[in-house]
Amino acid sequence: MTEARPIILTCGEPAGVGPELAPKALASGVPFVFLGDPRHLPEGTAWTEVDALAQPVAPGLLPVLRHDFPAPAVPGRPDPANARAVIEVIARAVGLALSGAAGGICTLPISKAALKRGAGFAFPGHTEYLAHLAGDVPVAMMLASTTVEPPCRVVPVTIHIALHEVPKALTPALLEQAIRITDAAMRRDFGIAAPRLAIAGLNPHAGENGVIGDEETRWITPLIARLRGAGFGLTGPLPADTMFHPAARARYDAALCAYHDQALIPIKTLDFAGGVNVTLGLPFVRTSPDHGTAFDIAGRGIADAQSVIAALRMAHDMAGRR
Repeated sequence: MTEARPIILTCGEPAGVGPELAPKALASGVPFVFLGDPRHLPEGTAWTEVDALAQPVAPGLLPVLRHDFPAPAVPGRPDPANARAVIEVIARAVGLALSGAAGGICTLPISKAALKRGAGFAFPGHTEYLAHLAGDVPVAMMLASTTVEPPCRVVPVTIHIALHEVPKALTPALLEQAIRITDAAMRRDFGIAAPRLAIAGLNPHAGENGVIGDEETRWITPLIARLRGAGFGLTGPLPADTMFHPAARARYDAALCAYHDQALIPIKTLDFAGGVNVTLGLPFVRTSPDHGTAFDIAGRGIADAQSVIAALRMAHDMAGRR
């Protein structure tokens, strides 16, 4: 593993918990720079402005790459005037990562509704916007635990769509793409030379041999067999309700799930505070804490920094492997 360059911590929605998590993230021990408006940081934050990502900073000071916003931040009340600047920060961070100046980016939470209202944000979320900035590359979302053993790593093949749309959206091409992206990322970013991927069935009991839906017998099993013959380490389709206890997790390195809740319920149950969101397939490292803006507690200083600390450490480790 090589020495990684600093990670950029983007400010996210300034009316959320992001600004108060930034100084707490110094506890990660990871070299990073906060990209945002220092006026939004909690009162009393010890920070210093930097002009370059690798600029030395005294211990205990939060290094800030300044990006001025039009309006102050009122905790819990996103201002439409700031929406455009939130988007600009993400784009600026991606540019620095693509240029090689940064080892990767760790994104603090955004409010998709606030960005849509204030700036006409046309993307479902961070992940899709990052893929667009990278050249519309195919990506996959992984949620990875950091405090449980064996690890729980899940990839929802379909994400933010209604449940009744999943059977149509879950196609052989989409599942194969997710398998290939996940396999490559496990090798490159997690240092696993021969990844073991478990594929969840779409239906209860993985269809029970066609009794409860036929997707498994009709095309999921043949697809897995074909890719296994091409050298991929795959098991499945497996009943999702027996995939996530410790003995089951020990048999694979990541699980690919048919839809959002099939993947996110187990990891948020097992590691709610320590889960990390990782975007697989990008030409740069991107992680994020596995929580939202938490407007209800913003500005109170009680936001738990465990997830952002874990996300920074994971980004640092991934950047070192690249």
